[in-house]
Amino acid sequence: MDPLIYAEAAELIADHKAKGHDVVVVSASGEEIVRPIARMIGATDSVGTRMVAEEGRYTGEIEFYCYGENKAVAMKQLAVEHGYDLTACHAYSDSITDAPMLEAVGHPSTVNPDRGLRKLANERGWPVLAFSKPVSLRSRFQMPSGTTVAITAASIGAVAAAGATWYGLRRRKRK
Repeated sequence: MDPLIYAEAAELIADHKAKGHDVVVVSASGEEIVRPIARMIGATDSVGTRMVAEEGRYTGEIEFYCYGENKAVAMKQLAVEHGYDLTACHAYSDSITDAPMLEAVGHPSTVNPDRGLRKLANERGWPVLAFSKPVSLRSRFQMPSGTTVAITAASIGAVAAAGATWYGLRRRKRK
């Protein structure tokens, strides 16, 4: 497995790290996916969706859904824990669902934004960045061992199954 990353994103991460900034990945994907990828790119920390597990098995329930307003909640909690001044922090996103996260920092930027986020960025005067050069993550960052990649791939499958289970249960409850 060799994930892709935009070359421009890799350069932006390197620039922030060179300035002594912590790099934190905040994603709606499961922690089991987010954490290893964050490590691969040299991030200081990561936050993702947390699934409930009992006796080593996923229950299909979500403990914390790192999406929408909850991303901003997670960032505010990290700021308290690590002493970050959010007005001095940067955030990047491509989706209107991340508007609360972008509004929580002093330096929001959009990257290849969806229509809703592009409109909001134009209204607020936020930078709109265009990333267009996908490259192999392996070519840009030191990659973990094959075992770590295999474990990550297995985790992706488990989280996808748990997410599908949660979605199915949620849809049934609505009917």
